[in-house]
Amino acid sequence: MMRTLYVSQQGCYVSVRQESLRVKRGGAVLEEVPLPLLEQVLIFGQAQVTTPAIRACLWREIPIGYLSRLGWCYGRVLPIGRGYRQLGRYQQELAFGERMGVARAIVQAKLKNSRVMLQRQQRQRGTERILAAIGQLELLMAQVQRTDSLEALMGLEGSGAAVYFGALGDCLVGAGFAFGARSRRPPADPVNALLSFGYQVLWNHLLSLIELQGLDPYCACLHQGSERHAALASDLIEEFRAPIVDSLMLYLVNRGVVRIEEDFEYRNQGCFLNESGRKKYLRAFVQRMEEPLQTEDGTQPRWDLLTQQVKAFKRFVYAPSSGYQPYLIR
Repeated sequence: MMRTLYVSQQGCYVSVRQESLRVKRGGAVLEEVPLPLLEQVLIFGQAQVTTPAIRACLWREIPIGYLSRLGWCYGRVLPIGRGYRQLGRYQQELAFGERMGVARAIVQAKLKNSRVMLQRQQRQRGTERILAAIGQLELLMAQVQRTDSLEALMGLEGSGAAVYFGALGDCLVGAGFAFGARSRRPPADPVNALLSFGYQVLWNHLLSLIELQGLDPYCACLHQGSERHAALASDLIEEFRAPIVDSLMLYLVNRGVVRIEEDFEYRNQGCFLNESGRKKYLRAFVQRMEEPLQTEDGTQPRWDLLTQQVKAFKRFVYAPSSGYQPYLIR
């Protein structure tokens, strides 16, 4: 099975040894992966890759991506002839029905993941508002399956978000934190500041992965792309909002990791994380995304969940009849 090599520990040294890439830190060998099993290499932060290792990857058409520790892509090393021109043509040729099927699946997954998040909280908090929101999300999910226009689908997605965020405030127990509704530009309160910052970090990483897989980031199914909007990243983030960003926000608030008086500032008619708040958030985000999970490619960091979904969308582009299955939490 082809896999991604994630080099996320700082100060690592990647070299080639016979037919394998070897990752060392100090004198210890952290990982050794046979080149024939590698699909791509992602370097997070400060790590060194030797010229022979780069050459070996190029020879086998294995792209190398250089990213910040948060997933912003600085650039990539690609073999000649590899790019998203051909794949982009397949994306543009997708029929409306094929796009609509994916759009429905994405909205359905977003609503389902939101409902599962609230169900977990209901077992702990047990409020009438959370219980009612769970029921409303169930009804909206049924309507999604009968929707045949993007406009109506976006309307159901918006209704689901309003229901979900209307109950999310009942899940907060952190001192001084209150939440009534989602506000974006600018975020109106500390909870919205955490959500907005987290969504932007996650969106940027998805954009990096889309580029590395050779997909056209401006050609999507649910959202409309433009020269300023990489709509495919906006499509694929929907299934991950609740399980990654919203769950991390609840952890940071309810465990007292972030504090109203220490980690936020009000400016430009909005509320934002200050330097202390950003450091706390980013430290917790990276720690969570580096946690090992069992994935399709074996034991990989949580980052790999995003990679698997981008690869799943790529498979859909090549074989639209197979559809696209978004990530679902259980």
